[in-house]
Amino acid sequence: MKVYTKTGDNGTTSLIGGERVDKCDLRVEAYGTVDELTAFSALLGDKMCEVSAPQEHIEELQRIISQLMTVAALLAVDDSSRDKVKPVAEAQIAYLEECIDRMQAQITPVTKFTIPGGCSVVSLCHVCRTVCRRAERAALRADRMYGVDGSALRYLNRLSDYFYVLGRRLTEFFKVEEVLWIP
Repeated sequence: MKVYTKTGDNGTTSLIGGERVDKCDLRVEAYGTVDELTAFSALLGDKMCEVSAPQEHIEELQRIISQLMTVAALLAVDDSSRDKVKPVAEAQIAYLEECIDRMQAQITPVTKFTIPGGCSVVSLCHVCRTVCRRAERAALRADRMYGVDGSALRYLNRLSDYFYVLGRRLTEFFKVEEVLWIP
């Protein structure tokens, strides 16, 4: 099977279900941004392996990447095929919350904003966090126009928090000086 089909040469693509839409459609923007987040999450996982980050967090990222594929699919369905993709299970959202709670128990609380940096792995956590926030905003715009499964929106909201706390956890794990924003 060829990778290229030439069907998108006119600026359109197909949603799950077959509906042709512009490549600048809000749903395409949303699932494309989730795709970008998936790639950055994989890069983060690879970098974490290279620097011997805690295995539990590497395994968490593998599970998250799988769920991001579900989120992207939920954003890519047309009206006729909403039943073709199962929602993100509430257990997956609860899993993120458990991970966040566990990591927060291991780090020093802060009352200021964190300035990203100090270590490439920590910086990648913040890249993932900000791309996740952008994906969430794109998904919300798509929801306003077409309706989006609520589980995808909840998952993205929780996931950006996960990446923030993971960055803070790895800052402490790698003994990187955490810089807080003090205006």
